[in-house]
Amino acid sequence: MKVRPLIVLALALFLALAAVYFARLWLLGQAGNSSASVNQAQLVKVVAAATSLKFGDRLVAENLRLTDWPAGSVPEGTFKSIDELLGPQPRVALQAIQPNELILINKVTGPGQRASLSAVISTGMRAMTIRVNDVLGVAGFVLPGDRVDVALTRQKDNNGKERSSTQVVLQNMRVLAIDQTADERNEKPSVVKAVTLEVDTPSAQKLALAASVGNLSLMLRKAGEGSSEQTRALTLVDLSGLDVAGTQESLIATIKVHRPSKDRMISEDYSVPAEAGGA
Repeated sequence: MKVRPLIVLALALFLALAAVYFARLWLLGQAGNSSASVNQAQLVKVVAAATSLKFGDRLVAENLRLTDWPAGSVPEGTFKSIDELLGPQPRVALQAIQPNELILINKVTGPGQRASLSAVISTGMRAMTIRVNDVLGVAGFVLPGDRVDVALTRQKDNNGKERSSTQVVLQNMRVLAIDQTADERNEKPSVVKAVTLEVDTPSAQKLALAASVGNLSLMLRKAGEGSSEQTRALTLVDLSGLDVAGTQESLIATIKVHRPSKDRMISEDYSVPAEAGGA
């Protein structure tokens, strides 16, 4: 048996084992450097919730805790210490806060303030309350935080003539409160008499005017749907089940016109649109 092939095989095995050994050392070194980088990253203390909080809950030391957070990604409006958050006067939660969630300044009231409705209104917006009943309020299933469209139903047109119609006056309005409840964690439907919406000033004027000329009803939007759509006023004509194109044909009337000629009376039929008021 020749010795040379055995020597070559042994050398190849040695080189392979050496490559594996040094590769393992390199990978361990890289992992160590990554761990060292993470450990060396600057962490800061910020205040988070220790327990779940709901609208109106008073913040006390027992439901707060400090947590480590990377200094470069701290959200704006955090508190660096529990004493800074509590201060000389207590604060109150303005919305639901989950355990371990950071306490931000826009989620709590100012020192000594109450958890009133005015504290949850967005900048530049207004709160407007409309009267509803158990049906017009979507059977009580509209809750604080939901989005709704507002429809106006009236029996007379702008000229005071009897002409029932329904039209959408506002879309994608945020519900601030139902009756005297503004807690967004409330999940139980209840029959309410009033719904408070967050609107801008022109929309508040529209609501006030619409409430004076007819009945307002709410249409609950799917969660997360923020788009608006083109709408039109619907009248009793639309209850026929035809679409807009179909109603055009149903509003055609045939009239007979008699015209004299030299020898005889000529009768001709004409098709003309009927007036909407006579439909």
